[in-house]
Amino acid sequence: VQLQASGGGLVQAGGSLRLSCTAPGRTFSSYAMGWFRQAPGKAREFVAAISRGGTNTDYGDSVKGRFTISRDNAKNTVYLQMNSLKPEDTAVYFCAAADRTVMGMVRVRPSEYDHWGQGTQVTVSS
Repeated sequence: VQLQASGGGLVQAGGSLRLSCTAPGRTFSSYAMGWFRQAPGKAREFVAAISRGGTNTDYGDSVKGRFTISRDNAKNTVYLQMNSLKPEDTAVYFCAAADRTVMGMVRVRPSEYDHWGQGTQVTVSS
């Protein structure tokens, strides 16, 4: 599956952005979805994950209470609403899809994902 992420940009600290990730095709609802990020010189970091039907979510500790993941299976799209952004949120953000995932399950490790988007840059200025 080809994933296309968008919505990144430059924002001041305290601001908000919403990332979107689309996956054309009829099988989107069969994938658990996730967002990860990677800053220069750092390892890829888990940000958020959502189950196939959207009922279960999980978040990395650094974004809990500020970011919200959601999905619209009718539109083949997963979203990441990012509020109260901080300079340390600056990174390339990647969406990912995991197949062979039972309903209700979320995936938090990069190794559990099978498909990756190209990434979208988020820069938060202080």
